[in-house]
Amino acid sequence: MWPPATLAGWTSEAETFARENPELVVTAVFFVAFVLGSTYVFVRARRPAGEEFRRLLADESEIAVLMHPNPDPDAMAAAIGVSSLADQLDVDATIQYPGQIRHQENRAFRTVLDLELDRIDHVSDLAAETVVLVDHNEARGFAGADGVLPTAVVDHHPGDGRGGEFTDVRTDYGATASVIAEYFDDVGAVPVPPDKHASETGGDLVLSTRAATGLLYGILTDTKHLTVGASEPDFASAAYVYPGVDQDQLDRIANPAVDAEVLEVKARAIAGRQIEGSFAVADVGGVNNVDAIPQAADELIQLEGVSAVVIIGERDGTIHLSGRSRDDRVHMGNAIESVLSEVTNGSGGGHSRMGGGTITPEVDPSGEGERETVDRDGLADALFRAMAGDV
Repeated sequence: MWPPATLAGWTSEAETFARENPELVVTAVFFVAFVLGSTYVFVRARRPAGEEFRRLLADESEIAVLMHPNPDPDAMAAAIGVSSLADQLDVDATIQYPGQIRHQENRAFRTVLDLELDRIDHVSDLAAETVVLVDHNEARGFAGADGVLPTAVVDHHPGDGRGGEFTDVRTDYGATASVIAEYFDDVGAVPVPPDKHASETGGDLVLSTRAATGLLYGILTDTKHLTVGASEPDFASAAYVYPGVDQDQLDRIANPAVDAEVLEVKARAIAGRQIEGSFAVADVGGVNNVDAIPQAADELIQLEGVSAVVIIGERDGTIHLSGRSRDDRVHMGNAIESVLSEVTNGSGGGHSRMGGGTITPEVDPSGEGERETVDRDGLADALFRAMAGDV
């Protein structure tokens, strides 16, 4: 240790130097601050996104994990993953969604994995002030949705939505489930095999069998079994979760009983399809099960010679459209959006490979007029033009 007299002398000399060279002192202070700030940014930038997300969750006491309207397996899988990680951090997580869960595979996903999902109609139904959006980046589908300011957003769809503290939107990934699986890998979570208990893995954090099964199915459904829109991280995430997958549950989700009306609507779509070149449009008329419309689109896109298809159906006066494309010339989401933007009460959009939209009935406010009908033949013609690039 230096003698007090020596330290006092150095202190006095430093004070004298500072008074005589204030510019150098200020420069030195700014330099040190710059170095420290740069070091912090560098370390933070190198920290995996999963670790950042874990830290964010750990600072909360409760969260609402919000899925998009009528959630699909990818949304539900991502929500399961977030909820599972939160639970291990002693954070109370509630999975919520607007709309309905209709498709037989979606219902089987919920039932087989025994999920607790809370349906909401209004912003006041949200279970917590801290909201995590999964598989979409802007809240929608319920009253007051435009007023939701999410704390975090995890998604793979393009969009302008952002989280107040955390945003991770990876449009090059085929599924949001792949992103969430990567988070578990980032934090060193160990997948739990279906024949073992979490305590047998020896990991501080684990990926439960239920979460692993859900995440794999979410990846498979949004990438057509890793054949459409899949990137290298999707394959890596599927490989990571695989040791924890329950094959029996996976089979039960993937092969549920099919509603008789779905088969009938598929048959009507095939028999009544209009063809122009490699494009098809089919109007299946009235349906009770709206989910039969996208399933009919999935069926028709498999037909030889068909590279893009749109199915039109109607329920309770609302026209529903669902499209699929495996043609690089046809961005299905843009095609449907361009057509419906010219139709009163029409809205639509989607990805390059799939899209959808609706036309809600226009009703006379006085209640005396009749519903304005949609020219379905004209709609079909417009869809053919849009798929051909004439928009």
